[in-house]
Amino acid sequence: MAIAFTFPGQGSQSVGMGKDLADAFPEARRVFDEVDEALGEKLSSLIWEGPEETLTLTANAQPALMAVSLAAIMALESRGFSLKDKVAYVAGHSLGEYSALAAAGFVSVADAARLLRIRGNAMQSAVPVGEGAMAAIIGLDQDGVEAACKEAGQGAVCQIANDNGGGQLVISGSKAAVERAAALCTKKGAKRALMLQVSAPFHSALMQPAADAMRAALAEVKKNAPVVPVVSNVSVTPTTDPETIAARLVEQVTGRVRWRETVEWFGANGVTTLYEVGAGKVLSGLARRIDRDIATANVGSPADVDAALAALG
Repeated sequence: MAIAFTFPGQGSQSVGMGKDLADAFPEARRVFDEVDEALGEKLSSLIWEGPEETLTLTANAQPALMAVSLAAIMALESRGFSLKDKVAYVAGHSLGEYSALAAAGFVSVADAARLLRIRGNAMQSAVPVGEGAMAAIIGLDQDGVEAACKEAGQGAVCQIANDNGGGQLVISGSKAAVERAAALCTKKGAKRALMLQVSAPFHSALMQPAADAMRAALAEVKKNAPVVPVVSNVSVTPTTDPETIAARLVEQVTGRVRWRETVEWFGANGVTTLYEVGAGKVLSGLARRIDRDIATANVGSPADVDAALAALG
């Protein structure tokens, strides 16, 4: 009867997220204050008031989503909850891995905010706007999508960036190659191939400059062994070793987010409930499509905090 906490990635953001937590729990509000101070700006005002198009920018959305997730964790802990005592594993989707690690004490909230600001800026600037693209492929197996990427590449980068589960794979790389691959996937029987409205080809080899930036940034921060093992996006194995974690965070920038395998790993290793901590319910929806035997719950509001405390004791 093990519990895992999962932390959402980009796309889960919305204007106003976390405001009810900050209003209800002084400890949650302090997280937003810490993030504001670390970044030298009022990111909290942008989170709660918008505009949405500015919040959605990668450099803002990444630390913003982390702040909301950590606010939820601090709300729980302010009522006596202990991550170390109650949770077997943590994991996060892409940037959510930083939220998971901050929740488990690998880095401070302030350092997590600064790292994610660096990550967002570096990912955005790694490829000129318009040269990269991503597409969601629905209803075609991994072998078929990989074959399409290989055939469409023609010397350009085109690879699977996310294996989200539930029949959804995301491809990433050079714009023309991704467009060719999306068309090929449709020919191979995909139900849908949708070009995504994203600002850069995330989790592809084109992100190597951002990976280099993260290697340098992670070398500079104080790293602790997390109190709960983190299951890495790129390796789908749990670890508490700080240097291994840092190396995997660097790999993650250009590597595949193996979320389907992560949820399957949880199921195979005794996890019975996944809590999605922070904004939105994207990961809960994916988990239900991947393994129906795993229960899901959310911690994103004061009512959710109360329900989680009642369930977890």
